[in-house]
Amino acid sequence: MKRILAIAAVAVVATAGGAIAGHWLLGNNDLAGVANAAPADNNAVNQLWAAKVTNADGAPQSLAGFKGHPVVINFWASWCGPCVEEMPSLSALHKEYSKKGIEFVGLGVDSDKNIKAFLQKVPVNYPIYVAGFGGADLARAFGNNAGGLPYTVVIDAKGVVRSTKLGQIKPDELKRTLDAL
Repeated sequence: MKRILAIAAVAVVATAGGAIAGHWLLGNNDLAGVANAAPADNNAVNQLWAAKVTNADGAPQSLAGFKGHPVVINFWASWCGPCVEEMPSLSALHKEYSKKGIEFVGLGVDSDKNIKAFLQKVPVNYPIYVAGFGGADLARAFGNNAGGLPYTVVIDAKGVVRSTKLGQIKPDELKRTLDAL
């Protein structure tokens, strides 16, 4: 019986890994042209604005202030290597695109303790909030069914999801999406 359970566990892990790898290798999952995406997108965006998040010190924060602005939401965790690797690129893009009114927000799918320690070592020039492990559910609402990180969502000023990306961003691809806003 233990052997069957071990084989089943390996199969589940392999399937999840394959799904994440396949999605990552396929690149950007642009939702802008999906005809039936609007109701699910609006629901996910509304969930985002209503999400209970905190800052790294544990103080409650609201994402509703970003409503009506184009925003790049990056789901990440301090223990996620690719997440950490892409942060300098996101910081550089934030510096460039904040002048155009585009906001960047990091949502940590992690503990406030881990995020606070991380931010003391790695400076980030855009707001970082703690979504906790409930952030994975929020990312899933945006189509991240694999549950992998990092996961980036671009929302335009009207609240329409313009693109999603599982895996590290490619700055040139993200720039093209942001330039089209």
